[in-house]
Amino acid sequence: MKWNATSVTAICIVMGLGGYMLGKITGDPKMGPEEELLIERSNSISSKGISRETSASDGEHANRRPNRATPSRGASGFDQKLVRMEEIVRGENALDRGRAMLEWIDSLSAEQFESAVDRFRSLGLTEARMGEYAMLLTAWAEVDPVGALAYTTKHTSSGMATNTVLSAWANRDPEAAIAWARSNHQGDEANPYMAGIIRGMAETNPVRATALLQELPFSSERAEALRAMIPHVLKQGSEAAKQWIAELKDDRLRDGAVSRFAEELAKQDPAGTATWLLANMGEASSRSVDDVFREWARQDSNAALGYFSSLPQGEARSNALRGLVIADARNNPQAAAELMNRYPDDITDRTAQHFVWYSFEKAPDVAVKQIAWIKDEGSRNRMYQRALGVWIERDAVAAQRWISSANLPDAVIQGLNDR
Repeated sequence: MKWNATSVTAICIVMGLGGYMLGKITGDPKMGPEEELLIERSNSISSKGISRETSASDGEHANRRPNRATPSRGASGFDQKLVRMEEIVRGENALDRGRAMLEWIDSLSAEQFESAVDRFRSLGLTEARMGEYAMLLTAWAEVDPVGALAYTTKHTSSGMATNTVLSAWANRDPEAAIAWARSNHQGDEANPYMAGIIRGMAETNPVRATALLQELPFSSERAEALRAMIPHVLKQGSEAAKQWIAELKDDRLRDGAVSRFAEELAKQDPAGTATWLLANMGEASSRSVDDVFREWARQDSNAALGYFSSLPQGEARSNALRGLVIADARNNPQAAAELMNRYPDDITDRTAQHFVWYSFEKAPDVAVKQIAWIKDEGSRNRMYQRALGVWIERDAVAAQRWISSANLPDAVIQGLNDR
């Protein structure tokens, strides 16, 4: 069977790259940048652990797999194929690589995929050529998902490869993929295989995917699965998305969904999204207020500021101010600083810290003045030392002039002298 290059590329992007690159993990409370990196999970499952039920189900669907050309049986013929694969993936033009890789994959027989994946991984190009890697894994999942999973769970640790295979399998035969995942996981913790399966089912069977999502306990796996659902739920429109969230039974999952969807919905309707978000506030969603107001300020700063001014004192108002400040901090630091100074009761340490991070590159003198708003003494002194130390390296004269005019704590002066 010859696959359409456009459709295969789309499948690989959604299933392969989606499993590898975890953007914000927002099914539950937001995590910091270091927690947003690829979640490493080592698996030690051999093909002996595959259940009879799954193997039988896979066999029932063998007639739906693509027929592939029978390659030359001589070892030299397959070796030449592997050489050709290396030539393809080392090419510079992405479109040429994709077309050639698709044609090359179509020439493989089922038993050759393991050696092909082995060779690909040995080239050390999996991150630089993630699209081609995902394409190869997806094709293997089409002809032998059980064998592909036996390989990925034994030889890979990031979860990308296993999730790619599971996503492709779930897209074609969801119940068989689910049976495999359940029979190859033990314990009460979240099943690490379900996120890939939910990704594969999110568009073709969203009801079943949602049910699987709600079975997962609070975990990074649930957060990843929620993230995979978002684009498919949003396709139904904003009101349908809000209804989908409202029907989630787990309070923590629902709150995480509000948080993540708010960032996307704000791009189309920031005013309506702000109202909806503030009416559905929780631990996670409260931290999305700044993202929504930041987006709103980008589109209509006067309207966003007017809405902020009408909010009562509290966490939501403070978070909204942070969003407004960040919206201006990089391009117009002075305006952002003046906004902070107009609403001193709503400034939090995070607002001041974010302002310094965003504005320092363009206006270090404006940035360091606002450090005084940080209430925690230790955090404030560390921010002074860090920012002023960098400023001294860039422009010692200007930095020393500002330091001489400022009434800095002795601990900051001593720290700078030691540095």
